[in-house]
Formats: sequence, structure tokens, C-alpha cells
Amino acid sequence: MGAEKHPYLFLLVFFVMALGFAVGPLILAALWAKFVSPQKPGNVKNSTYECGLESKGDAWVAFKSEYYLYAILFLVFDVETIFLLPFAVAFTGLSVGAILAMLIFVLLLVEGLAWAWVKGVLTWK
Repeated sequence: MGAEKHPYLFLLVFFVMALGFAVGPLILAALWAKFVSPQKPGNVKNSTYECGLESKGDAWVAFKSEYYLYAILFLVFDVETIFLLPFAVAFTGLSVGAILAMLIFVLLLVEGLAWAWVKGVLTWK
């Protein structure tokens, strides 16, 4: 009746290690910057440098929301192609259930495209 392992001990160790791998380099970089890197702040070092030109005006520029809608639509249909390529390669060996699932997937995407078209998202203004 020794010390028995808890069934979730593995998950706890896995979570701690994953957190350590994610946060560890950030902590090491902050310590390196604080204790090893030379601190030489100044106007030249803190200035914005792009393509060798002095920055003019405010860096905050308002973009139209249509750009973001185009980007989201592109991502949706780009991800669609990622899912459709393996389906097309293995089409002859798939079961009827897999074909129906992909048909439902494509129909949902077509519905989204039709919604975007009706709402006027695809028209450039």
C-alpha cells in the first residue's frame, strides 16, 4: 500500500512542462536584457527606423473594415482548400459517411459565401 500515483499526475506534469517551455525562454530573455545587454537609451536608439527614412506623422492609420472582411473570407476559403485536398486525394477509398460529411462541410461554406455575397461584403467600394 505504498504511495500510489494519482491518475492525473501525468497531466499535471505535462502542463507544468508545457508552461515551462513556453514561459522559460521569455524569462531568460528578460533576465539577459536586464543584466547582460548594455542600456544605452537615447533619441537615436528609440526613434522609429524604416527603410532609412525619417518617420513622418502618426503611425496609427485607420484601415477600412472591408480589408479585414476580405482577409477573413480569404482565410476561410484557404482553410477550405486545406481540408478539400486530402479529401480529393482519398475520394475513391472513402465511405459514404465521409463523403456526406464533406458534402455538408462544402455546403456550409457555400452558404457562408452566399451570405457574404448577399450582404455586399464582396463588392469593392
